[in-house]
Amino acid sequence: MKIYTKGGDDGTTGLLHGGRVSKSDPATDAYGTVDEAVSALGLARAFLSESAGRDSLAAETLRVQQELFIVGADLATNPEQRGKLKAGTSLVTPDMTERLETLIDGFVSANPLPNEFIVPGANPASAAFDVARTVVRRAERRSVDMRDSGREVNPEVLRYLNRLADLLFVLAREAADAPEPRSRPSL
Repeated sequence: MKIYTKGGDDGTTGLLHGGRVSKSDPATDAYGTVDEAVSALGLARAFLSESAGRDSLAAETLRVQQELFIVGADLATNPEQRGKLKAGTSLVTPDMTERLETLIDGFVSANPLPNEFIVPGANPASAAFDVARTVVRRAERRSVDMRDSGREVNPEVLRYLNRLADLLFVLAREAADAPEPRSRPSL
């Protein structure tokens, strides 16, 4: 099997369950940005594997990466075929978002967050989580753009991405091995 299909040579791409859209379509932009987030989290997970005692954090990162494939499928589905989506497989569900909230609450309870802005870059894993967080925020904005352009967007996708960005902020702090610099007000 060849990696290239030549189907996208005309500037279009296929949707889940059929149909094609322009590669500049708001849906393509939204789920493409989700794909970027998956890759950014892969970098964070790779950096975690170099750190002793980070196995549970790496496992959680992998789980989030897998859930982002569900988000991508939800966004990439032919609007006329949304009824074919399966909860937790290709359709984002409220329990996925609730799981993120539980994780956030557990991490923050164990390690309260600072009240100041953080300057990212404490170590490679922490920095990678911060990059992933900003990519997820962009995916969230692109999903809102998709909705605002008249396309159907599962409201749970927006909630999930919003909560995931919060979780990634918390995971970046968790991955930092030392206190991180705080921002200073401009003089």
